[in-house]
Amino acid sequence: MSGNLRLRIGITLFVTLIGLIYVLPSIPAVRESSLGKVLPDTKINLGLDLQGGMHLTLGVDIDKAVENNISQAGRDLRDIARDDGVFILRPTVTKENHLQFVLPKADSRDKLDEIIAEHFENFRVNSRTTLDDGQVRYDLIMTEKYKNYLADLTLDQAVKTIRNRIDQFGVSEPDIRKQREDYRIQVQLPGLKDQQGAIDILSRTAHLEFKMVDENADIAKAQKGILPPGDELAMMQHTNADGSSTETPIVLKRDAVLTGEYITNAGTAFDSYNQPYVTLTFNSRGARLFERLTGEHVKERMAIVLDGKVYSAPVIQDRISGGRASITGSFTTDEAHNLAIVLRAGALPAPVTILQERSVGPSLGQESIDQGINAALIGGALVIVFMVIYYGFAGIVADTVLMLNIFLVLAGLAGFGATLTLPGIAGIILTLGMAVDANVLIYERIREELRNGLTPRAAVDMGYSRATLTILDANVTTVIAAIILYQFGTGPIRGFAVTLTLGILASMFTAIFVSRILFDLWLVKRPAKAGLSI
Repeated sequence: MSGNLRLRIGITLFVTLIGLIYVLPSIPAVRESSLGKVLPDTKINLGLDLQGGMHLTLGVDIDKAVENNISQAGRDLRDIARDDGVFILRPTVTKENHLQFVLPKADSRDKLDEIIAEHFENFRVNSRTTLDDGQVRYDLIMTEKYKNYLADLTLDQAVKTIRNRIDQFGVSEPDIRKQREDYRIQVQLPGLKDQQGAIDILSRTAHLEFKMVDENADIAKAQKGILPPGDELAMMQHTNADGSSTETPIVLKRDAVLTGEYITNAGTAFDSYNQPYVTLTFNSRGARLFERLTGEHVKERMAIVLDGKVYSAPVIQDRISGGRASITGSFTTDEAHNLAIVLRAGALPAPVTILQERSVGPSLGQESIDQGINAALIGGALVIVFMVIYYGFAGIVADTVLMLNIFLVLAGLAGFGATLTLPGIAGIILTLGMAVDANVLIYERIREELRNGLTPRAAVDMGYSRATLTILDANVTTVIAAIILYQFGTGPIRGFAVTLTLGILASMFTAIFVSRILFDLWLVKRPAKAGLSI
């Protein structure tokens, strides 16, 4: 046996060993044994269509994101203008998403125009109207270019936030992808058990605000719609002794003094009465703002508002340093835990609504697995029988490397953490035919060389050398098509592309490299002029 042949055998055994290391953890009995503790923590993940789970289509409210951005721009403009000695009144957002405000002193108009041009290049002045009392009403609109940029940014932020929430919820192999043309997000959660909990977590905006309570406001008048300028009416949640909850009206200052954007961590804890609450940790900037805020409003009530609902409004007893706060209110343990998840993962940049919800039961998934396995077994058996009948000994070689090919595909799925879907099983079945096709090209070339009078050894050498280039050309084009499918396809299509690509790469290794080793091992023990069963 030549050194070259020994080297090729060694490479084949090494690849097979690596494949075995990655395939074994997918077998439950092995994974739970002592051997499983030393093997990699990888296994073949099953997709939504195989193990059941949930499919959601989420719609992102881009108009609300634009409105929030314009509202924030109004507050920023007021603060920047005030620092430069220019005062504006009542910045508000209209139904058409225009920013309107009043400039009391008309002689400050040029200075204000400079501030807008310098700091708010994404807005343009739509109109200036001089009022009867000499004041000037400004109407600003957002540029179309920035509005489109903001819409794309909002969608990207929503995808990132949803992914963070799902990761903390503990779902393995989620498939989350955006659809820019209609601002939707598709989410697939295979193996999910607590579906309602996932819906609550995904749909909650988690917009956290800290607002000061207006103690001087008349609640009765506020309920009739009579509110002091800059105030708003809200409802505060209360938990009764019997576990029921009620709401009471409360008047807040409309502008938030602090928002949840400065939160770096959130968790759950229990008070002395074993009632759950949510703990918050701010970043360095948020800690400084919170300390200054609590120092300026000692003995005043500060409301903690989440998604428009007031959960608590404690009295600030003293300056609070250290960057920590808590949210108490009407929480069950699960509610506090889920709230901590969404706050830790970050607030959604815009409200998200569930447009479509579809569940796949485990029984349907198992039926798909059984049907896919049956199809693979029947297809594989037909291919194996045909190859043995048509090519004899060479057919046995092709069948041997075909089994190795499927084994390497499964190892690749486990090693790369890919997800096996029902279309992925179809890809494996297609791989059976393509892998055999490579052997057929080689065998027909060998037959042709034998008919030309070459010895079996020379015919094998010539057949492999001349058929290899053809096989590479055909398979490279298929891999390119599979890569395009993976890049632009949805979850099931990507599953098909993954198994097809792995199958093609494995088939080139087994059909060209491994099968040649088996032929060489067989020929080395036979006389040079002995016949070849092919």
